[in-house]
Amino acid sequence: MTDPLHHDIIGRGPVLLLMPGGAGHPMGLGPLTERLARRFTVVTYDPLGLAHGRLGLPVAEQRVAHWSEGAHRVLEQVLPPGERAYAFGSSSGGIAVLDLLARHPGRLAHVVAHEPPCVTLLPDGARRRQELIDGLDGPGRPPAEGPTATPMGVFLAHVLRPFTAWTPRFTTDRLTVAAGSASRGQLLHDTARRVADHLRSPFVEYPGGHLGVLDHPDAYATLLSDTFLPGTA
Repeated sequence: MTDPLHHDIIGRGPVLLLMPGGAGHPMGLGPLTERLARRFTVVTYDPLGLAHGRLGLPVAEQRVAHWSEGAHRVLEQVLPPGERAYAFGSSSGGIAVLDLLARHPGRLAHVVAHEPPCVTLLPDGARRRQELIDGLDGPGRPPAEGPTATPMGVFLAHVLRPFTAWTPRFTTDRLTVAAGSASRGQLLHDTARRVADHLRSPFVEYPGGHLGVLDHPDAYATLLSDTFLPGTA
C-alpha cells in the first residue's frame, strides 16, 4: 500500500512542481503559486500531508528518497504523456528536487534548487553540518514537546538530520542552483556554490535570504519563469 499523495494544483500551462522547505508544509507559498499560475500548472507537493490534516499525527524519520519518489508519483498523475515538468525546491525541498532529478531525469525539463543544505560537500562538511544542527536544534536547547505539533517541530525531529547528510552524485545540464543575495557569507550560500560546482551547474542569486521565496514572491515568480520559459514573456 502506498502513501496518499498530498498536493494542490492551480493554474494552466506547463507543469511546475514546487517542493517546500522545512517539513514540506507549503505555508506562505500562496503569493508565489498565484503568480506562477499565470503561466504554469503549479503542483505544490506536501510530502507529509501537514497541510492536509496530518499535522500533529505521528511522523517517522524521513528520507530524501521518500520525498522524491512521492513527487515522482505525483508527476506521473498530472503530467501529460511524453511531457516533462519543471521543478523548484528550496532548502530541504531543494534536496528533494535534486534527488528527483537524479532518479527520474526523463520526467524533468529543468530544476532550480535554492540553498539545498548539502553541507557534507564542503571541505569541512562534517563539522559544518554539526554546527548547523546545533544552531537549529542543539545543544542545551530543551527538547520540544509534541515534536509533531508544528511544522518546525517535525523538521527538527525528523527531517534536519537525514536530509543534511544527503550528498548529490550526478551531473546534468538541466539544473540551476540558487542562493539568496542576503545569504552571502553564510553557510548555505557557500553550500549552494559548492553544489553548483560539484554538479557543474549554473549558480545564480535570488533576492533575500534563505526564506526569500516567502519574502519576494514577485521576484521569484519572474526569475523562475525566465529560467524555465525564457523569451516567452
